[in-house]
Amino acid sequence: MFTLEGKVSLVTGASRGIGKAIAMELAKAGSDVALNYHAHREPAEAVAAEIHKLGRKALVYQADVSKPEENDEMVARIKKDFGVVQIVVNNAGITRDKSFTKMDRQMWHDVLNVNLTGPAMIIHRLIGPMIESGWGRIVNITSIVGQMGNFGQANYAAAKGGLMALTKTLAREFARKNVTVNAVAPGFIETDMTAAVPEASLDVVRQMTPMGRLGRPEEVAAAVVFLASPEASFITGEILGVNGGMYM
Repeated sequence: MFTLEGKVSLVTGASRGIGKAIAMELAKAGSDVALNYHAHREPAEAVAAEIHKLGRKALVYQADVSKPEENDEMVARIKKDFGVVQIVVNNAGITRDKSFTKMDRQMWHDVLNVNLTGPAMIIHRLIGPMIESGWGRIVNITSIVGQMGNFGQANYAAAKGGLMALTKTLAREFARKNVTVNAVAPGFIETDMTAAVPEASLDVVRQMTPMGRLGRPEEVAAAVVFLASPEASFITGEILGVNGGMYM
């Protein structure tokens, strides 16, 4: 099921955590994968090596998705190396947490630029050839925080909420072009980010989650592969929560 043979995917923020899991699952489904990373090339190369073992093509591309010139250069190189990208997964994201009264303008703009403007511009650069190819899938990784808010994350919540609104708007614009646009909204997932959270705080999260645990990156990746698949061809504009029931 959910074969992606012959497709090319781009995953941003693909060197670790949820992004790595998404890249691996797309490759297992048969897709070649372009891997974006920001700062550390070695982990991204390690993901590419794992994908090569699956018999799929994978190359790494450095870019800060908030910087237009770096985005443009990355997209140009990917087009040269792979041809038409038909699956785009906007996963790259950052946090700059602080209560709203203490949050400065730079913290606000940093998070909005990476988590909202960056994905929008990547889609803008890739959507033309995708439409011309007659088939496309865009999956934006949002967050439960964009749905319910979270103390100290006004910038992050606004960016992820905006990404959900962008998802629904582009879904309407591209539906008749055979391009679907959906989002996956993870809850609290076992990643490097949550590993740094005090155990007492994680216990509170588990208590707030009906399933009583954190999610795994592979569970988010499975939702992405489904939405990227031909079987999801009549699903667009949806926000698929992977949160253990914390937000319904």
